[in-house]
Amino acid sequence: MSIAIVGCGAMGSVYAGRLASAGHDVHMIGRSPDHVGAVAEHGLTVRGPDGERVVQVASAGTSPPAGPIDLVILAVKAADVPTAATVLPGLMGPSTVVLTMQNGLGSAESIADVVDADRLAVGIASGFGASVPESGVVHHNAMRAVRFGAYAGLALPAVETVAEAWRAAGFDAQAVEDIVAMQWEKLICNVAYSAPCALTGLTVGEVMDHDDVGPVSRAAAVEAFDVARAIGVGITVDDPIAHVRAFGASMPNAKPSALQDIEARRVSEIPVINGAVPRAAARIGRDAPVNDMLTRLVRGVESSWPFDGAQGAKPR
Repeated sequence: MSIAIVGCGAMGSVYAGRLASAGHDVHMIGRSPDHVGAVAEHGLTVRGPDGERVVQVASAGTSPPAGPIDLVILAVKAADVPTAATVLPGLMGPSTVVLTMQNGLGSAESIADVVDADRLAVGIASGFGASVPESGVVHHNAMRAVRFGAYAGLALPAVETVAEAWRAAGFDAQAVEDIVAMQWEKLICNVAYSAPCALTGLTVGEVMDHDDVGPVSRAAAVEAFDVARAIGVGITVDDPIAHVRAFGASMPNAKPSALQDIEARRVSEIPVINGAVPRAAARIGRDAPVNDMLTRLVRGVESSWPFDGAQGAKPR
């Protein structure tokens, strides 16, 4: 399968390395010339719980390859989705599937404005804790599960084909019929750690067991759980606190991407993670004060920085 990955930062590079190892023709597209240049010259070094390997990819650069491509994966940050989606028309063929994989909620809607919604799949990755320690190298702390589902009318067999490609690369990958429920189950974990870690500088495990921050983390998770139930999402989680503790225990030393963004003075995805909860609650006339406050505090931190065009967008 030919695969183009748009957004080869930390997570995108993990996907690229493992998919290329399985024999797929992987094209890495990233905005860091140093990172993709190092990969093009020396290969991609992937470090994780199963050791270290150097993987060769079909191409690596800052511009997309010539299409058509069988599978296009958008692995950019949520704020960058509209810009990244502009490359999609040049990669599309008659049977191309576009897979969007972002934290939080709402990215697929931007892509559906560019490509046929019935060609679009949504993916969820849990428990990776990825980082790029140096150009040409990616590290991930764990690798739990990847789930895929149709955004609109993409047939389940097409989604299953995508999942099979990922399974061949060693991922715990499955096609599911209710991807919205899976998004919310991940969101419950994300809200527990993303903003609390970003605000405190603590790792996932440190937040989980912290006397002061731990209760805030758990309150954010319970609030997201309550909102999901209230809006009719078919989540299978019964105990949100047990759910987020199991998630945190699998990667206690991880720094969520939001914390990595704050440390690098990049605008984070908090508005589509913690910020997604009060927006969903408002649609049914409810409040979500814990996640609303966490979102506002992170945005306050971001707004204190001098604006630098290299950061991408101003804080929202």
